[in-house]
Amino acid sequence: MKVEIRDAKFDPWQEVKSYQDLQLNKPGKFGATAVFIGTMRDFNKGNEIFSMYLEHYPEMTQNHLLQIAQEAADRWEILDVLLLHRTGRVFPGEPIVCIAVWSAHRAAAYEANLFIMEDLKSKAPIWKKENLKTQERWVPGKQGKPIL
Repeated sequence: MKVEIRDAKFDPWQEVKSYQDLQLNKPGKFGATAVFIGTMRDFNKGNEIFSMYLEHYPEMTQNHLLQIAQEAADRWEILDVLLLHRTGRVFPGEPIVCIAVWSAHRAAAYEANLFIMEDLKSKAPIWKKENLKTQERWVPGKQGKPIL
């Protein structure tokens, strides 16, 4: 299991491939890989967004992300999880989050991946500030959203 918070751009597809090659390199070890990559949009609520700043408390956020990944591993029969989350200044089109889940069967990979992403959106201690043309605004969280 690998969980990292990054303050620099990353290539999610290269990260998934590298992790899979290093950790799951035995032929036939897994039958499914579910990957979610979230990128920054250039719009929100009818406004053009020029950049966004993602703020967090490093230790608190790292612990929460580890707990999410571990809970997914406890609830579903999965083989491994890669969870990368960006912080700092992000620009449209740049990856913010990459979640990869490997399992023997697709259902477990899909469900665990969705669970991790929904928890990130509703509970992770990461705050987003959007930079518009003439102002900045904090993005309200998704509290109360049901988790699988």
